[in-house]
Amino acid sequence: MSGEVTELHIVDEDHNIFDTDVEYVIPLYQRAYAWEDRQLVQLIEDIQDVDEEASYYIGSLIVSKQSGRYEVVDGQQRLTSLFLLLNCLGVKVKPTLTFACRERSNYTLRNIKELLLEEQSKLDMDRIEAGIQRGVKILCHEIGKADFDRRTFLKKLSKVIVYRIEVPENTDLNRYFEIMNTRGEQLEQHDILKAELMSYLSDEAEKELFAKIWDACSDMTGYVQMHFVGKNNSVRETFFGGTWNELPSQNLQEYKKHMKEVENEESGCCIKDIIKEDFYIEDDEGYVDRETRVRFESVIEYPYFLLHTLKVFVALKGIKHENKDLKITDELLDDKKLIDAFNRVVFHGVYEAGRIGEHKEKFAREFIICLLRTRYLFDKYIIKREYANDSTEGEWSLKSLHVSGQQSKKKPYYKNTEFVRSGEWTSTNDRRTKTNIMIQSALRVSYTSPKVMHWITKLLVWLSEEDCKHIRNDDITRFDSIAEQIAIAAVKENFFRVCPRGVYAMGVNTPHIVFNYLDYLLWYHDRDGKKKYSDFTFEFRNSVEHWYPQNPSEGTFEQWKDGVDQFGNLCIIQRNVNSKFSNMSPEAKKSTFKDMISKGSIKLRIMSELTEKKGDKAASLYWKETMYRKHEEEMIGHLKEACEKTF
Repeated sequence: MSGEVTELHIVDEDHNIFDTDVEYVIPLYQRAYAWEDRQLVQLIEDIQDVDEEASYYIGSLIVSKQSGRYEVVDGQQRLTSLFLLLNCLGVKVKPTLTFACRERSNYTLRNIKELLLEEQSKLDMDRIEAGIQRGVKILCHEIGKADFDRRTFLKKLSKVIVYRIEVPENTDLNRYFEIMNTRGEQLEQHDILKAELMSYLSDEAEKELFAKIWDACSDMTGYVQMHFVGKNNSVRETFFGGTWNELPSQNLQEYKKHMKEVENEESGCCIKDIIKEDFYIEDDEGYVDRETRVRFESVIEYPYFLLHTLKVFVALKGIKHENKDLKITDELLDDKKLIDAFNRVVFHGVYEAGRIGEHKEKFAREFIICLLRTRYLFDKYIIKREYANDSTEGEWSLKSLHVSGQQSKKKPYYKNTEFVRSGEWTSTNDRRTKTNIMIQSALRVSYTSPKVMHWITKLLVWLSEEDCKHIRNDDITRFDSIAEQIAIAAVKENFFRVCPRGVYAMGVNTPHIVFNYLDYLLWYHDRDGKKKYSDFTFEFRNSVEHWYPQNPSEGTFEQWKDGVDQFGNLCIIQRNVNSKFSNMSPEAKKSTFKDMISKGSIKLRIMSELTEKKGDKAASLYWKETMYRKHEEEMIGHLKEACEKTF
């Protein structure tokens, strides 16, 4: 029997993918449900981007029919997420999804309605699967946002399809699953884009040079310099100079000349040398393969980096849409529209030289140089996640690549990126580096989806302006203030302008950037004084919670209706914190989550410190009546002062 392919609509007028007699079982060899913020937010954004006039293919579901039920071989994370999403949207679904030999997961799915209603008194919380609970919370937060339109979302969801592919009978499922998870990469949009842009070039040497630069930039691990491989470091030094740390030239012809010389030097080895007992091939990349490429992790993947670079290129060249009423680039950075984004620039873009479509070869030459230079600036000035000394947690890092040794013995090492003026003592640099790390990491954890990381584009454009004039003129010392302006603009637009008459009561819809920028300000003011918050670091705290609970634990203390959503009563925490946090009193949270609070948001730490009883008044009552308001006034004061300052 050959495999069957069935087109499944997630929802339609009468039913949904789970509202049928078909049952799906997640086998034990599959890992537990593990999707978190990045994947779930991406799922919702993908659905929101669907064109209502056309079907949208969201992936495939590989199944094997076993005893009348479908055993899910591949695609279980997406399938489970869709099950949770439909429940969160209030769509009626049957209990047609189960996990083999995972009772906690099944108990959670069976009781998902109570979980959604937060009726925890009806649940045995010790039997709840944390991963599924976390997924529900993330999805509810996303669809609970003020600008979320449920009707429009469901209409777009009706256009979403998944292909169910049934494997042939007698398939060894364990072996098939292993192959599925170790299979090679499919052809990506950026591979197709590379071929398209190279086709604009007529010179074969330029095509080879284009491919070399593109391939080096496409590896987002480590630093781009280390992806240019050649004997005696000659290729690397062609692009980045003898120190491996010079801004690449904008002269493509210069590279062509040097690469020709390099090719002549690297003509191979003679047979008489190869047959010698002591012959070996020098591998100047050995150090990199073992350490550097797993040490630094980029905050974005290559397709998104291409979109950032395209926006940098458009800004630098002053490219406009031929139709003045249309934008040349989309607001969102959507990797699924990568080719469309480039085609719009190529076929509808105009600049000083005329229509780009009439100068495709020129566009390809200029873009590949822009890509190389932008990647160099990205590596040097945009934060990475660094995993040093076998660290599994990693930390935020802003380092530059340097070299030690001479000639073929050169080896890379890394030290803090410099933010000093010419002739200035470098002793002040560590503090500036730390400040840059803090403001960038505040932006990074505020905007978790790569589609909305516009702060990266803005910083890269500033760095690239007029042949990197800010770096040449020592303006790099104010790089942190440029990043801070991005945060301030977001706080003004999405918080102060939204809150009417100074009533800051957005509740859980308060933008994360408000909390994170406030934490940055509190850290910044403390850094040269008591250094009380010297241990603070920005993490993915993506859940806005009420300090005095919105729904107090049953029968313990009174509900607070008129001020519970005020900014002074809100904090931001990690979603994986015990769900009991939501309904506890402030003093219970303070004692129960002492360790979490001590390592958490600075605002949260302050709230905990302020939670004390006053005379005969319990700490919760005193917080609700008095302290939350004083806390809010102080915190809003910090934000207003920062938003009013000029740079």
